[in-house]
Amino acid sequence: MRTTLRIRRAALVFTAVGALALTGCGDDSGGKDKAGDGSGKGKESPSSVTLPKLNGEKISVAAVWTGPEQANFTKVLDEFEKRTGATVTFVPAQDPIVNFLGTKIAGGQPPDVAMIPQVGAVQQAVAKKWAKPVGAEAKAQLSKNYAKVWQDLGAVDGTQYGVYFKAANKSLIWYNTKAFENAGASEPKSWKDFLATAETVSASGVTPVSVGGADGWTLTDWFENVYLSQAGPEKYDRLAKHEIKWTDPSVKAALTTLAELFGKPDLITGGADGALQTEFPASVTQTFTGGDQPKGAMVFEGDFVSINIAQTKAKVGTDAKVFPFPAVGADSPVVTGGDAAVALKDSKGAQALLTWLASTDAARIWAEAGGFISPNKGLDAAAYPNEVQRKMAEALIAAGDDVRFDMSDQAPQSFGGTPGKGEWKILQDFLKNPKDIAGTQAKLESDAAKAYKS
Repeated sequence: MRTTLRIRRAALVFTAVGALALTGCGDDSGGKDKAGDGSGKGKESPSSVTLPKLNGEKISVAAVWTGPEQANFTKVLDEFEKRTGATVTFVPAQDPIVNFLGTKIAGGQPPDVAMIPQVGAVQQAVAKKWAKPVGAEAKAQLSKNYAKVWQDLGAVDGTQYGVYFKAANKSLIWYNTKAFENAGASEPKSWKDFLATAETVSASGVTPVSVGGADGWTLTDWFENVYLSQAGPEKYDRLAKHEIKWTDPSVKAALTTLAELFGKPDLITGGADGALQTEFPASVTQTFTGGDQPKGAMVFEGDFVSINIAQTKAKVGTDAKVFPFPAVGADSPVVTGGDAAVALKDSKGAQALLTWLASTDAARIWAEAGGFISPNKGLDAAAYPNEVQRKMAEALIAAGDDVRFDMSDQAPQSFGGTPGKGEWKILQDFLKNPKDIAGTQAKLESDAAKAYKS
């Protein structure tokens, strides 16, 4: 049974901190931590986890992370090597990761551990008998450090298979402060205000919204946030499980709302054609380069956007600020995602790595590096490098079990997680032709019906 998440209390916390928490920090090292030096690194604490000695053992870890994400994850693996004596190799994977892993397994070279970014993909790995159950030591770390919902997300039929190491708040709009100031624009609260703000920015001579449409997953996130806010959590749950069809009136309403933006090419950098040629990283960097004349004034996506902002000269909290995804219905939506570590070999090294990734020590390393939110409730928020990251992480933890997960990541991978197919491709086509709402619904339902039956 697929578990769904949405952050309700987090939305309240996030909205409450609003301008102060999200825009009041200085540069990337802004905000004082508990050590009092503003470094983002709290006082050194004793090790939170006991690991076995693995001298001479070789462990491979597959993940789709590239660039700064890969580099930061490598720091986590380096510390594991120091503590255990093992040698860990990072194996670059491609989407869809289940296909990648299938090829490796068929060739007799499965990685020891895979970082799997979709709930549906974890379930597929279990169904194919690739995944190995989590051992007692890792379970103990999960029990100590994780809310039940995050443990349940990594379980299939009551057996624990996954350790969720990295989470994401995927309901944020980041904006270029200079472009906003020049336009006289302010942070919108509602979808109606968001569209009005976009028009205001456009009138100032800057295209308002940068969309990374070349990566279909960004478009699923646009849809999910609109749908969750407009249709509500109960319908969200039912659509995620395909208990209602994609031809449902609630889907029509969400696509109609989304078309209010997608149907105005002047509001999107490069229009639909330009957006469909823009990959996610470029959608961010083009928003925060060019000073007060960027190619786009706003970009939608999760907390991990800060990683790409760091590749520009812009500083989070001054040049780059953020507001919650605008409310389409009564409340702003908050959707979360995450990456689970799953053992594909039943070895001492693989189990030790799962134990490490479930620990507070491992989470702290990436948290200090930035561009990361941990579902680990034992992690001191002082580890995060700035107030923006800190408040988003605190909101996630404050939500406890009252959360919902990215809808497309819960779906069978052939529908919700494959480039050029299913939801990714259909929403790319919708971006190009947002008038075809009925046709889009019919295609979504056809592909979903096939995927959920298989």
